[in-house]
Amino acid sequence: MEFIELKDCSKIYKNGVTGLANASLSISKGEFVFIIGHTASGKSTLIKLLYREEKPTTGSVCVGGIDVTKLRNSKIYKLRRKIGIVFQDFKLLPKLTVYENVAYPLASYGYKTSEIRPLVLSALEQVGLKDKTRSFPHQLSGGEQQRVCIARAIVNKPRLLICDEPTGNLDPETSKEIMDVISDINKNLGTTVVMATHDKEIVNRMKKRVVVVKEGLIDKDTQKGSYK
Repeated sequence: MEFIELKDCSKIYKNGVTGLANASLSISKGEFVFIIGHTASGKSTLIKLLYREEKPTTGSVCVGGIDVTKLRNSKIYKLRRKIGIVFQDFKLLPKLTVYENVAYPLASYGYKTSEIRPLVLSALEQVGLKDKTRSFPHQLSGGEQQRVCIARAIVNKPRLLICDEPTGNLDPETSKEIMDVISDINKNLGTTVVMATHDKEIVNRMKKRVVVVKEGLIDKDTQKGSYK
């Protein structure tokens, strides 16, 4: 059984716009997959289906053995605990330190203080920010802020890391550094990575599996693909 399985998924929004049309996609545990396509191609819809931000109009979505389509709203938190999500716009809490930002999801999940500290320090070490625990977001560069977001996303050791345009606000050199961090997480922790991006240079440099979404359809699916 595949780790992620979309079968005949369509998403039609209330305004009549089709986000996805009959899309099927399988992703194995530990894979690194880029989802690419032009604006409004459907790639963001596909990403949102994975963490139940959206529900398909028809078809099914399974993630790590959970049928996301049938998941009650009151149970979505169980899915989210297994998934780390990194956004383009950081979404850090400005009045909390780096340590507190990374610890926040664990505290909300009910972890004990004694359990939280080693997990937070391990995640910050993974992204190269163990010396920034007491810093606040405004004291960090854009790249450092995104590293904090990645640490927060992996702090509970999720099996899936979803990245939605994680380098969209960063310069090319910082983008490369961020991608190296995410690549290491994929290799060293065995975390499945699904990333939506517009960044041609990153996709072409990394030579990972590339899924092209076009007008709501999965247009191409290529191992060691490129962004043409």
